Amino acid sequence: MNYWKYARFAALPLMLLLPLGAQEAGITRQQADDIINELRQIRQLLEKQGRPAQPQGEQITRAKLSLAGFSMLGSATAPITMVEFTDYQCPFCQRFHTTVFNDIKKNYIDTGKVRFYSRDLPLDSMHPNAIRAAMAARCAADQGQFWAIRDIMGAHPDKLDMASIMEDASSLHMNTDTFKGCVDSEKYKSAIQSDVLEAMKIGADGTPTFVIGKSTPTGVDGEVLVGAQPFVAFDQKLKQLEAGK
Repeated sequence: MNYWKYARFAALPLMLLLPLGAQEAGITRQQADDIINELRQIRQLLEKQGRPAQPQGEQITRAKLSLAGFSMLGSATAPITMVEFTDYQCPFCQRFHTTVFNDIKKNYIDTGKVRFYSRDLPLDSMHPNAIRAAMAARCAADQGQFWAIRDIMGAHPDKLDMASIMEDASSLHMNTDTFKGCVDSEKYKSAIQSDVLEAMKIGADGTPTFVIGKSTPTGVDGEVLVGAQPFVAFDQKLKQLEAGK
């Protein structure tokens, strides 16, 4: 779901608007409550920044990213690149991860058509555990377990306290002392902050934000898409790129 679809109605009674949309989308009451809380926080954040909560609509924003050194899934020679800027505590990121990502992986990443990169956009003013989770993922990468722990945390945004993350690390048979030391030292905090700055530069107003386009020798040249959209939306965009449109 793209929360900007609903954010433009933030001044209206959200409790009246969202249940109807929730029924149409087939989500649970708890998920609807999570979305309502998220929208309220987004509205407050935007008001503090002095700008209105505007939908992305039909706007097309292009971005070029250098991706050297970032975690990648798929074939390095894939002609199409997809980048996700994620917040592990974001319910919309969870929705993408649990309902759409597997289809993209099966149909595009595993078939060599798309290479997928993960980058960080923790909204720490709303999600106090997001930066910790982002650091944990990067520390797990030091032990070759980035995608495994990303999969676990992405599906459980409510279990990002340090104790839960340490259980995840143990279940993946990592060296937990080294892992904890890495997270506690905030080794990757500045790198995560650099991701946030780059995300802001390309117009990432929320999470998840994607850049999808043609692969380049250094990264990607593509379009910016904001929101946890359904698989059909990604499928259409990726098919257009395959056809050279």
